[in-house]
Amino acid sequence: MSKLPEPIEWTPSPVEHIKIKSNFLRGTIVEGLANDTTGAICSDDTQLIKFHGSYQQTDRDLDGERKKQKLEPLYSFMIRARVPAGIATADQWLVFDRLADQYANGTLKLTTRQAFQWHGILKRNLKKTLQGINTTLLDTIAACGDVNRNVMATSNEGLSPLVAEVATFAQTISDHLLPKTTAYHEIWLDKKLLSEGGSDEEPILGKTYLPRKFKIALATPPYNDTDVFANDIGLIAIGEGDRLVGFNVAVGGGMGMTFGNAETYPRLADVIGYVSKEEALQLIEETVKIQRDYGNRENRKLARFKYTLDRLGTDVFKEMLEQRSGIRLQPAKPYEFTQNGDVFGWKQNSRGKWFLGLFVEHGRVKDVGNYKLKSALRDLARIKVCDFRLTGNQGLVLGHIDEGDKVQVEKILSKYQVDHVDNLSGLRKHAIACVALNTCTLAFAEAERYLPQLNTKIEAILQELDLTHEDILIRMTGCPNGCGRPFLGEIGLVGRTLGKYNLYLGAGFLGERLNTLYREMLDENEILDELSTLLALYAEERNAGEHFGDFVVRAGIVEPSQSVATI
Repeated sequence: MSKLPEPIEWTPSPVEHIKIKSNFLRGTIVEGLANDTTGAICSDDTQLIKFHGSYQQTDRDLDGERKKQKLEPLYSFMIRARVPAGIATADQWLVFDRLADQYANGTLKLTTRQAFQWHGILKRNLKKTLQGINTTLLDTIAACGDVNRNVMATSNEGLSPLVAEVATFAQTISDHLLPKTTAYHEIWLDKKLLSEGGSDEEPILGKTYLPRKFKIALATPPYNDTDVFANDIGLIAIGEGDRLVGFNVAVGGGMGMTFGNAETYPRLADVIGYVSKEEALQLIEETVKIQRDYGNRENRKLARFKYTLDRLGTDVFKEMLEQRSGIRLQPAKPYEFTQNGDVFGWKQNSRGKWFLGLFVEHGRVKDVGNYKLKSALRDLARIKVCDFRLTGNQGLVLGHIDEGDKVQVEKILSKYQVDHVDNLSGLRKHAIACVALNTCTLAFAEAERYLPQLNTKIEAILQELDLTHEDILIRMTGCPNGCGRPFLGEIGLVGRTLGKYNLYLGAGFLGERLNTLYREMLDENEILDELSTLLALYAEERNAGEHFGDFVVRAGIVEPSQSVATI
C-alpha cells in the first residue's frame, strides 16, 4: 500500500474567506433582507445566498438606461429548487406555477439539471417565495453554491425497469450529501436561531464546504439523457434483468472553461470501475471528501474536481479512494448507450403506467399565443392524473398515468395546442440553450432568447438538403461556463460578445466525446454560411446512419477531441 499524497496548504481565495467567517452560511443575510434602501444584498452575502438556492441578478436590458437616470440596477433574484431525479407531484407543480405568477416573471424554467428556476423575484418577495416552495416539502438548499448540486437521473420509467430504483438512489445521494447547517431553516423558515458559534457541524462537506460546485448524475442504459460523463461523478446503472445490482463509476467530468486561460478546459469523466449498489454511497462520500481535502481553494477557476483529479492522476486518485473507503472497485461492466436526448411520446412501464414525453423549448414553461403550455400543465395538475418529471435536456415527462386517463391528458394538451413532436425538426428536438441574457450576470451573448430563431434559419438549410428529420445535437450558451453543456453539442455555439459566438463541432452523439473549436467570433451570417457548407457535405458524403458529429471528425473537418469517455 503506497503512501497517499498530502493535502496542499492553499492560500484561501476571497470566497474561501467569506465561507470561513460566515458561521455556517449565515453571514449577514438576515440584515440584508431587512434593508429596504436597496434591492440588493451585500457582496459577501451574494456568495452565501447561492448555498441557499438563489443568485442575485439584474435586468441587463435595463442597466444602461437606469444608469443614465442615476438609479441602481434593477436587482432581482433567481431561485432554484432542488428536485432529485427531477420528479415533482401535481400539488407541487400547482404551487410552483402559482409562485411564478405571484412573485416571479410568470414563467417556470426547467433546467439542464432537472431543477426548477424562478426569475425576476424582488428582494422583498424572496423569503415569501422560498417559504412557498418549502410548503411543498421540496426546498432550495444546495441547489447552488460550493456543495453537491441537484442529483440527476433518468426520470421516464417507460424507458427501463431500472429507472424507478435508480431515481430513488439519486434521492438517497442527495439527502446524504446535503449541508447539515441549520442556517437555511433559521433564515427562511423562521426556526430558532442557534447561539453565536453554535453546534452546527458538516461532517462530509467541512466547515468551509467544497472548493467549488460538485455534480452527480446517474444514467440508465441505453439512455444517456443525463450526460453522465459531464459530471464530477457519473454512475451508469448496471442491472440483471429487472434488478439494479450496481454502477459503473465515472469521475472527473465538467463543462466549464475560461476564454484565454489554457489551464481551464472541459473534460469528460473517466470510467474507473464498477461498484455494487450497497457500496456505492460510501464510495461517493469518499470521492466528495477527497475533493474537499485536495481541491484548489486558492484559484476558483481551477477548483473543480476535474482539476484535482488531473493534478493527482486518475490512478493515484483511484488508490486513494479505495484506501479511504475500504472498497475495492471491480472492472467496469459492459453497457451500451444508444440515445442522448429525450424520448417523446407515450411509453408504458412494467406496471402498466404510462409516461408521456413532451418537448419544452429550452425548458421555458409559458403561454405564447395559441400555444398555452403553462395553462395546459396547470389544468393537468389540477385533475391530478399525472406527476411531472423534468429531464436533463430541459424537457418534461408526464408520469404515472393510468390507461383510462390517457384520453383526458390528450384532450387537455390538444385544447391548448400542445402537440407532440412529429412536426419538429431533429435539430430543434435536441436543442439546448442556457438562460444567458437578460438575467445571467456571466453571459456575454444571447442564448435562450436567440437560439429558436437561429434554429429556424438552420432548418431552412436542412430542408433544402432533405435533413429535416436528422437528429443533430445543437447547444448554445452565452458564456463558456457550460451550463447548457455546449461542449457536448455536435454543433456548439458559445457566446463571446453580443451577436458573436465560437463554433465548436464534432461531439459524439451519445455524449462520449467532446467537440472541438472550429471557428471563432462568428456572427449570424457567418454561422449560417459555415453550417450551410458543412451540412451540404454531410448530406452528400455521410455514411449510412452516421451522425453529424462523427462525420465532421471522419472527414477531417475537425480533429477529434482528446477528452473521450473511456473504460
